[in-house]
Amino acid sequence: MSDRVIDVTNVWKIFGARPEEALAAIRERGLGKAEVLAEFNAVVGVADVSLSVDRGEIFCIMGLSGSGKSTLVRHFNRLLEPTAGKIEIEGTDVTALSAGALRKFRNRKIGMVFQNFALMPHRSVLDNVAMPLEIREVPKNERMRQAAAILDIVELGPWASKFAHELSGGMQQRVGLARALAANPDVLLMDEPFSALDPLIRRQLQDEFIRLSKILKKTTIFITHDLDEAVRIGDRIAIMRDGRMVQTGTAEDIVMHPADDYVADFVAGISRLKVVHAHAVMRPLDEYTAKHGPLPADLPQVDEGETLSRLITLAIDDDRPVLVQEGGETRGIITRADLLRTVIEGTEVS
Repeated sequence: MSDRVIDVTNVWKIFGARPEEALAAIRERGLGKAEVLAEFNAVVGVADVSLSVDRGEIFCIMGLSGSGKSTLVRHFNRLLEPTAGKIEIEGTDVTALSAGALRKFRNRKIGMVFQNFALMPHRSVLDNVAMPLEIREVPKNERMRQAAAILDIVELGPWASKFAHELSGGMQQRVGLARALAANPDVLLMDEPFSALDPLIRRQLQDEFIRLSKILKKTTIFITHDLDEAVRIGDRIAIMRDGRMVQTGTAEDIVMHPADDYVADFVAGISRLKVVHAHAVMRPLDEYTAKHGPLPADLPQVDEGETLSRLITLAIDDDRPVLVQEGGETRGIITRADLLRTVIEGTEVS
């Protein structure tokens, strides 16, 4: 049984003076986004979103500008109030918390990293990282010890006494990440944290975040407009459009089974070489033998999780079919034709 941390149920956010009326009209008359704007002068930011996230999972929410992804993530810690719906974190209904309880919940349960580093310029790096613990009224010596330990984890220990303006953009973002982690939150919210950085620095920080995730295993909501970034980082990806969730799944699910033409266009430029795995390409053994006869002896074997890139490398050196194994049992078979069809068409074999 999965260990569920976040449950979002039918969340709506409508900006304007009459959000409840607009929502009622959407539900009763099926109004679209443009019609809501024209009739109520209201903007639908999030439309009937439901999702769940398990403990330790990195859940990427992505979409183009205006898709609603950043609006949605700000509901998790109630920086924005939903028009309707429910958000539960660790069994707590966040939407029902009083102002005081919400402040305490944010400080103890949720860490957030923004695109803007938002560091305090008059404080040292160490003081910036220790700030959530200061708010929690942790004694100074203890909070400085904890902050220093987190700085060591993000490999910024030698810069503890520096000020933000003395650090590069990439280093400042790592300080922001360390500050979010200092209070040891259960949930980490990251709103396009690397998008303002140069490509090389961005990739380095992605690598750093992947490394930290393996160590700390924080349940993370990661917002991005970059599909390559989502594929590298996310355990699952949700694609948003016009405030709605269009499709949710692993990178492989979305690349191999796009829900509609919009998603298909969205993922068209993604290389399948490291996203698609053997289990998605293989065909049943009986289907192969019915067409080609008994299996040849001593066929090469791969695990069901082997990447398409590795399968192609094997096919270059050996034109024989490859058996796909799961738990020591043969589950299917892959031919060169299957690989070529997957690369060219981007769909499963038929």
